[in-house]
Amino acid sequence: MLFRTVLLALVAGAFAPTLEAEPFVDSPDKIEKRMAWWRDAKFGLFIHWGVYSLSEGEWKGTTNHGEWLQFTAKIPLAEYTEFAKGFNPEGFDADLWAKTARDAGMKYMVITAKHHDGLAMYDSPSSAHDVVERTAFGRDPLKELAQACQRYGIKFCVYYSLGRDWEHPEVPTGGRGNSPVGFRSNLIDYPDESKKDFSKYFEEKVKPQVRELLTQYGPIGVMWFDTYGVITQAQSEELLASIRELQPDCIVNNRIGHNLGDYGTPEQKIPSQPGARPWETCMTISAKYWSYNKSLDAWRTSENLVRNLIDITSKGGNYLLNVGPTATGVFPEQCVDRLQVMGDWLKINGEAIYGCAATPFGAEVGAFSNTERDKKGKRQFVAEWKWRATTKPGRLYVHVFDWQKILTLPPVDQRVTGAYLLADESKAPVNVVQSETDVTITLPDHAPDAIASVICLKLADH
Repeated sequence: MLFRTVLLALVAGAFAPTLEAEPFVDSPDKIEKRMAWWRDAKFGLFIHWGVYSLSEGEWKGTTNHGEWLQFTAKIPLAEYTEFAKGFNPEGFDADLWAKTARDAGMKYMVITAKHHDGLAMYDSPSSAHDVVERTAFGRDPLKELAQACQRYGIKFCVYYSLGRDWEHPEVPTGGRGNSPVGFRSNLIDYPDESKKDFSKYFEEKVKPQVRELLTQYGPIGVMWFDTYGVITQAQSEELLASIRELQPDCIVNNRIGHNLGDYGTPEQKIPSQPGARPWETCMTISAKYWSYNKSLDAWRTSENLVRNLIDITSKGGNYLLNVGPTATGVFPEQCVDRLQVMGDWLKINGEAIYGCAATPFGAEVGAFSNTERDKKGKRQFVAEWKWRATTKPGRLYVHVFDWQKILTLPPVDQRVTGAYLLADESKAPVNVVQSETDVTITLPDHAPDAIASVICLKLADH
């Protein structure tokens, strides 16, 4: 204990706040260079895995828990820390996780380095509340995953809960907008929100741990923050400047706070009309929880997942698809099966996803209804699911969901010089007629893929 106390004191001193760092400003060229791989990747794996996974969603007879276990089951910190000792996932295999991601056609992996429970899923020199100190596992899974991702050509990225931490006594929540003070704080162990000072937590835990993540595991593709909470503009800017200094090529999502970061992160939904800023939809394979819940028997279908990937790509976004491993550290069979279907589809049709830009059309994705309204009274967007389009220089890809003998597209500015199905290795031409008002494609009687079949139109400048 004495050694650990001395070590923590030394670490705290080593990561003491620096004098007023200047806000980091990137040039457009640096931004484009940093974002290039991410824009081309399109498809990544999100993993929610921690001590909470040990319960597999169950706590003292209740089965409605996920990664928020400590909060939803109202577990005092001491009891949760005792519970953590049993975490020993004997089935964890970093190489198998990375291989599964690669075989699914995923290009990057984002793993929960620290979720809201505040327990670091890596060996954190600045905090004893980590997987090495608190659990029977006693290993650093992030180190193993970083090495495995490198072997399998996957960009290694980390998630960090920024504005919520139920272990640290100085983390207030709420008080902004419609959120009440303390609405997602640990009020069991630290009930007085008025005495909490976020800056202490920021200096004692956030800054040291972000530095650890950026210096212990090689190149980090993305620092994926969550729940920026009550962080100030100056703190967000300081954190971003530190990341840019330590790893200039590391991408940062917008949940670092105050509209900073490189891209937006819609959650569990696909925008109907995305804006100009780069964006990434994060979504679960299960119908509800981010971490594994053994009582859950509702999963998104393979068809839904593939079509989501196509829809997102056609709108210029990325798809970060989440798996919650079991208590033993194994991907659920339902997830593996669906990822395999996605990987098989991408092996044939991947050129219509990776490195592609958004549709040149737009109306095919749907429209706002004149009669239907959402809960807020706004016009409801009604999606169309007949086809989508993606593009590359000299190519227009049409992803057909609703197969038909004659497919009519809106007018195309460039001259169409030919067309073929990506599923056809011989690239036998399909008949295509272009006019000023439309492009008509005559298709075979049967779709080569029941989920989505892709037609490649070859384009030339006029």
